Amino acid sequence: MESLPVPSVQAMVAATGGAEVPSRYHRPEASQDPVANDIEAEIPVIDFQRLLDPDACPEDSARLHRACQDWGFFQLINHGVPSDVIKGMKASIEGFFQLPPETKKKVAQERGQLDGYGHLFVVSEDQKLDWSDVLYLNTRPPYRKNLRFWPDKPDNFRLTLEKYSAATMNTVERLLPIIAKNLELQPEALTDKFIGGIQSIRMNYYPACAKAENVVGLAPHSDAGFLTLVLQVNQVQGLQIRRNGTWVPVKPLDSAFVVNLGDTFEIFTNGRYKSIEHRAVVNTEKERLSIAAFHGPNMHAKIGPLKEIVAHEVEAYKTVDHENFRRLFLSGKLVGKSFLEQMKL
Repeated sequence: MESLPVPSVQAMVAATGGAEVPSRYHRPEASQDPVANDIEAEIPVIDFQRLLDPDACPEDSARLHRACQDWGFFQLINHGVPSDVIKGMKASIEGFFQLPPETKKKVAQERGQLDGYGHLFVVSEDQKLDWSDVLYLNTRPPYRKNLRFWPDKPDNFRLTLEKYSAATMNTVERLLPIIAKNLELQPEALTDKFIGGIQSIRMNYYPACAKAENVVGLAPHSDAGFLTLVLQVNQVQGLQIRRNGTWVPVKPLDSAFVVNLGDTFEIFTNGRYKSIEHRAVVNTEKERLSIAAFHGPNMHAKIGPLKEIVAHEVEAYKTVDHENFRRLFLSGKLVGKSFLEQMKL
């Protein structure tokens, strides 16, 4: 992977909500796009247990298909991840970000590394920064872990993350055959690509900001991977998706996963399902915390339209090896869906 600049210590940790916004965070364009009223649109809600029921009504599967096709986002309830795993992960994240700065900096990112505490996708010293602190860790498969950056505080953080990682990966693996069926594919068309699939987890802390209209918690982008599962840690909203030219606020249900399709999903399906641009905004009074678990195929998989899908249609995307795909994505800034444009034929 290309060597990525590491922000200075002052820039590595988001400001704490003072009256003035430091210049590297100042992004007044953030408030220029229209935002939908809460009552205008809400992303679909999918009951996972109903999908898994052998006697499930076909409408349940059709609802998932429409969510993937029309929204690219949905909330997954009754997902089967134990409540104690959810509660433990939430407590661990809250505990980590409450640690003294000098303790958190023990796992700070190093040059050329994404793992650790700091910022992601910083490619220049004068780049505008997101109003957030991040703890990013590769979690699966085991050889991708770099335990040097796994915090040992709070107590049991590592064990808690291991349990959460396994549970979210299992959820994705159980979703794959259902998604394949909706696309009229054999399950193996997707599941084989996820044997030894990769997973990374991004833990986000968005401080309050008195001038929230002048900052961005997370710049607009689409995810590069296949499926992302986002868990809201506290009750402060901030995730928004772009739909028909308008930003639509997402109102997470308690302990539900907000699931979104990534660029790999769009490429595999040759555009039948599309990744969706999203962003995070910040609150003027309260901090927001969330956990995003990113899932992708194994590193031996080719990233390109599935042969079963393009057997009778024109390929719309390039096919590249997974390593080059990730290198290309990780070497640039997050700017809308600009990365996916580079993959189109």
